[in-house]
Amino acid sequence: MPADDDAKPPLSLRERRRATATREILETAERQIVRKGPEGLSLRGIARDLRMSVQSLYHYFPSRDALITGLITKTYDDLGDAVRAAVDAVPEGEVVARVLAGIEGYRRWSLSHPELFQLLYGTPLRGYSAPPDGPTTQAVRRISAIFERELFGGFTPEQLAAADVPPLSPELRAHLNLLGAGVLPTPATSLLLSMWGHMHGLIVLEVFGHTAFVGPEHQAEIFRMSMRTMVEDTYRRIASPGG
Repeated sequence: MPADDDAKPPLSLRERRRATATREILETAERQIVRKGPEGLSLRGIARDLRMSVQSLYHYFPSRDALITGLITKTYDDLGDAVRAAVDAVPEGEVVARVLAGIEGYRRWSLSHPELFQLLYGTPLRGYSAPPDGPTTQAVRRISAIFERELFGGFTPEQLAAADVPPLSPELRAHLNLLGAGVLPTPATSLLLSMWGHMHGLIVLEVFGHTAFVGPEHQAEIFRMSMRTMVEDTYRRIASPGG
């Protein structure tokens, strides 16, 4: 058989050791956040838990910001894996069910990891600024791509461009066009952002306890009802193949 030109060469022993150490550092940082919250993140505490010096820690992450960037990226990837697994548990062709499964996967992970959810979507860590278009941004885009595929994969670009959305100002239309980066027509990008805001807003309220008055036994049902209504309304706004 011909060699696969795209196959990556195996990692060297040194690279494997570095990857293992990097993973252990990030996992230790996660456990620290679960215990103390995002503001409790401490390089000295991580080094102490791993029985290594702070200077050795800097060999893998040259700064506090680099460690936070790595941790946020890993957390987004874990959230994306949960969404992907939830979607893949539903057979292909069951379009609405797959979308709703992905949304449920997002909610389930968020409620199960409130401290890590806070790291992603709570008050920004003091002094930290994510690198522009860096690994954290790419990780968010990977999650977005899952929902893009499941929501809009069955439609043509022409159908998505003709989606029934409220009139958009020229400024917003131009900005959405940049966000879509040629992947989605502007109306579809508008729908995607609206859906994400609705889904994410309800999850934020629940994770931070603002809907506790509803009662824990009712929150899940209200969320599912709201999400089904939202998804079905979105599909009604997109022209069917027969017009």
